[in-house]
Amino acid sequence: MIQSMTGFGRIEGEINQKKLVIEIKSLNSKSIDLSIKMPHKFKDKELELRKLIGEKLNRGKVDFYLSIEKNILVSEKKINRDQVRFYISELEEIVPAQPKIEYLKIAIKLPETITAEENLIKEEEDDNWTEIHSFILKSLDSLIEYRNKEGEILKNELINRINNILKLLINVSLYDEERIKSIKTKIENKLEQLSIDIDKNRFEQELIYYIEKLDVTEEKLRLKSNCNYFLEELNNSSIEVGRKLGFITQEIGREINTLGSKSNHIEMQKIVVNMKDELEKIKEQLLNVL
Repeated sequence: MIQSMTGFGRIEGEINQKKLVIEIKSLNSKSIDLSIKMPHKFKDKELELRKLIGEKLNRGKVDFYLSIEKNILVSEKKINRDQVRFYISELEEIVPAQPKIEYLKIAIKLPETITAEENLIKEEEDDNWTEIHSFILKSLDSLIEYRNKEGEILKNELINRINNILKLLINVSLYDEERIKSIKTKIENKLEQLSIDIDKNRFEQELIYYIEKLDVTEEKLRLKSNCNYFLEELNNSSIEVGRKLGFITQEIGREINTLGSKSNHIEMQKIVVNMKDELEKIKEQLLNVL
């Protein structure tokens, strides 16, 4: 399975009654390009973190962000007893001889009977790095899952583009025989215009030699082989297959260019142009393949 270098992961948790937030995102890059932002007290863990992220993600421009809130406001609700008693006494004067519980039911719903007190949780000196480390692993797993999903989309796109090139390659054969006849006819017409005597046997030998130079059988075979090799590597279980696919596209490009230079036929040249268009789209997508 191929992976995209584009990904995002976010994890929220609680450490010692403090809110923990970890965000990590990645874009394409030729190597691992890592930016880390986290509380200064964890600076001694940065090398360990860089090694972990590098091993997990391999390549990409990665931004890592970790924050821990210094404290949490805890709200405690309390009954304002004096206010409740005041309401009950007022109700007793208005509607005497009722059970106390009835007065209480009414009083507790009146304003200022419930108060909220906010208390600060004191910041502890040390946070548990082992617990934080487990949250970091979860955020990386989340990003890798994102990369895998994006990679599947990229894979399908690349398969379609390569198959388009293979379909165009089939069309090349449709014009092969016509192309050779056209070339031979053009040469014969030119010679007739010159009005000179020629050695027929020598002419045939030279014509065969010239046409062999324009033969594209090998190029077609190599192009098909390289396209099939590309499709095989898309299913490679290797993590970093992007570079290898890049090398294969270079070989595909060489064969397409040679087809174009040998074509000498307008319809074949149109096919080659379409092949080049598909190949450029493949190269653009490969920039994001791990």
